[in-house]
Amino acid sequence: MMKEQVYRCGWRMGVCASLALVAGLLMVSALRAEAAGKGKAAPAMKNIPIKHVIIIFQENRSFDSYFGTYPGADGIPMRNGVPAVCNPDPKTGECVKPYLDHNDVNCGGPHASEASLGVVENGKMDGFIREVQAAGSFGLYPLAWSHDYCKHPTDPKESDPVMGYHNGGDIPNYWAYAKHFVLQDQMFEGLHSWSFPSHLWLVSAWSANCRQSNNPMSCVSALMPRDRTLKNPKPFSWTDITYLLYKAHVRWVYYLDHGPVPTQSGRRKTAGHFRMPSAHSSEQYADSGVPVIWNVLPGFTDVHQDKQLADIEDLSRYFEAAKDGTLPPVCWISPNGWDSEHPPAKVSVGQSYVTKIVNAAMQSPDWKSTAIFITWDDWGGFYDHVVPPRTDSMGLGIRVPGLVISPYAKRGYIDHQVLSPDAYLKFIEDVFLNGQRLNPKTDGRPDSRPFVREDNPIIGNLMKDFDFSQTPQPPLVLPVHPKTTLVENPPCGPGQSSCY
Repeated sequence: MMKEQVYRCGWRMGVCASLALVAGLLMVSALRAEAAGKGKAAPAMKNIPIKHVIIIFQENRSFDSYFGTYPGADGIPMRNGVPAVCNPDPKTGECVKPYLDHNDVNCGGPHASEASLGVVENGKMDGFIREVQAAGSFGLYPLAWSHDYCKHPTDPKESDPVMGYHNGGDIPNYWAYAKHFVLQDQMFEGLHSWSFPSHLWLVSAWSANCRQSNNPMSCVSALMPRDRTLKNPKPFSWTDITYLLYKAHVRWVYYLDHGPVPTQSGRRKTAGHFRMPSAHSSEQYADSGVPVIWNVLPGFTDVHQDKQLADIEDLSRYFEAAKDGTLPPVCWISPNGWDSEHPPAKVSVGQSYVTKIVNAAMQSPDWKSTAIFITWDDWGGFYDHVVPPRTDSMGLGIRVPGLVISPYAKRGYIDHQVLSPDAYLKFIEDVFLNGQRLNPKTDGRPDSRPFVREDNPIIGNLMKDFDFSQTPQPPLVLPVHPKTTLVENPPCGPGQSSCY
């Protein structure tokens, strides 16, 4: 079994001090509810042929780990074809450079809020290896157990999997999407934290703890919020984007890969969150549903008040809708563990899963009016060299890949705008909601959020990734199982031939 790790203060005073500072800033910002948004909705975009927005949310990859060597992108700094950056290894005293890692399964590293602050290290971006060693694990595995499995391919003395990166031979479909459509090389996680709050942010532009499930004004910003349980099934009382969509009669669907994993009672029941496959359980694991931490909309009070739970559907319904030409105007797609690319899930499996979803949209009668956005919820502990810009007390978090696929997406375009999942909400609001924002002053459902992130001037506009005057691009239907340079991992435990 495995679960996301929550690392506590005590092992490094510097990170604890940083967290204390963040907590203080959160309190200040909560008192300044007018700081980032003044309540003025942006004008709606006219004559936009986009009628369907699909957001595919994968797991735990940094930009440099997937596109660090993509031509023209802000990738790993190189000198004469060799990485010109490195991260210090506290155990050996050496500075480890990023290296090409063809392993299909990667270990990743700790990626809770403390780890996010720790790897940034006041803008040095040199704490990735230190965070692994300080936590005593690769985020999922004890160091002693996984040493052979996660070892550096050229240095037998030490294991530094977080410095590894993939290239176009490993993930040819993702690179093909970048080549033919749009690659975003300044997409950042919405906040300094891990998967669960990132999923909250995707649909609401906030992460918080609420004292009362029926009181949106009882919420306070939280980098590490409390999850929902059977005893507290609706802990998220602030407003999410579905409230505005419902009010405007815009249909939305939240698609779950193999359905949901049931909510568990108590704290951190791993079956309800995310479980690690054993060497003999891959088939069962592949058929399991979406963990609770990636299936957040059932925990929002407004979804229940609007009686919209039926719009949370199994992913099989997406493929039916794509085939029939009945895709909803807005949909999100959340993976199960097997398809997610979240370590130890296979890179090849995740790429095939995403390709199947994209192919279905491209072969749909709705393709001519569709925009597909693909991103990853957090960096997963993997190295990235870009310092996240500061927007407010919660973010931005560490950089992740971003792709835009559409008949109207600019061909081969690299978008250098600063972006986050807030830009997806802004795009939806401009296309379908006449520019209305998740703003407590104007959205009709006041909550206590201290800022309106969509209106922060640092966040770019996804409209710049499109050319609505161009001849629409044809579908780029790719093989679901392309030939890659990925390799099977070495044995990962006593008596096991592989992790699957």
